[in-house]
Amino acid sequence: MSTTESGPVRADMHRRVVVISASVGAGHDGTTRELAARLRDRGFEVDCLDVTDVFPWRLGRLLRGTYHGLLLRLPWIYDGLFAIACRFRGAGPITRALLRPVRSRMLRALPADAGAVVSTYPIASQLLGPLRRDGRLAVPVITYLTDFAVHPIWLSPGVDVHFAAHETSLVQALAYGASDVRVAGRLVSPRCRPASAAEQQRARQRFGLPPDGRLALLVAGAWGVGEVAVTAAEIAATGAAIPVTVCGRNTALRRRMTRAGIGHVLGWVDDMPELLRAADVLVENGGGLTALEAMACGLPVLTYRPLPGHGKASAATMAEAGVTTLVRGPDELRRALTEVVVGEGGRRAREAVAALFAADPATGIADIAAAERPTRAGLR
Repeated sequence: MSTTESGPVRADMHRRVVVISASVGAGHDGTTRELAARLRDRGFEVDCLDVTDVFPWRLGRLLRGTYHGLLLRLPWIYDGLFAIACRFRGAGPITRALLRPVRSRMLRALPADAGAVVSTYPIASQLLGPLRRDGRLAVPVITYLTDFAVHPIWLSPGVDVHFAAHETSLVQALAYGASDVRVAGRLVSPRCRPASAAEQQRARQRFGLPPDGRLALLVAGAWGVGEVAVTAAEIAATGAAIPVTVCGRNTALRRRMTRAGIGHVLGWVDDMPELLRAADVLVENGGGLTALEAMACGLPVLTYRPLPGHGKASAATMAEAGVTTLVRGPDELRRALTEVVVGEGGRRAREAVAALFAADPATGIADIAAAERPTRAGLR
């Protein structure tokens, strides 16, 4: 028997929760998998859907490819579009209008016995909110805001509850017009925890890394986007740490960096918690899942050369929350690397990070889903 804050959830209740993500990078999917695992532990049946599969005529694949291409080849265009959407009050309504033809497909994709629907991706929220507002979806809709910075496209009228990362995120969501916003814990694997000295040595040996010296783990998401090679070279030039770069699925980046001989270069890593144990500090550019995993492992996190759009916005919000250090140029990099590992900056960040994992968002979602007995009449 599992429990939520409102009482036990029996395994024989067969309540169903649907979690909708998007296969754009790996962060949204990783969050979805962890949430699904925690809800199943509480006795729920969980279906995980990819919103890109809901679109007709492979438009979801086109959406994913366009986003990837903009980040990789035309980041300045993505940065401009992101900024316009933040300032233009019609961005949300226009997005919902464009998505109107897809709403019926979304509704048909949901199982009839769903007791709650959770979105971990903004486009899914823009589809679900109108369905809930119009009464076609009669069960609660929850948006779990994976990003620290709240973009207006994350927010849709009709969504019952928004779970935000931090008080700073909550303030942003309210400013954009969200009604019920709650600060909830962050979702990372329980394997993400501080490592002992012996565990760090075993992890370094497993990945072929030097047993001594300070290692700066450099990540740039599953797609390996951003100024990754430049960042690795600048880390190495400081002399304060040895860069260990994870190129994700960007094989061209890995080949280029391997030829350049900058630090240690890895491709896709299946066991990120183990690799994090090998490091002394994380350097990242997107404010994604790996940054949260590093925080849970007790590693200080530097944000450097952030990605355009959501990367810059999340970098500023995380720094405001005190959970990361935003490095604004190469002249600051050496001092920042030293300060967060052995100085007061690292201690202050660890204290701020503790609040991110104090609560389990699966508990709040379970309470909402268990509030009423779902029936086949729940979806109309």
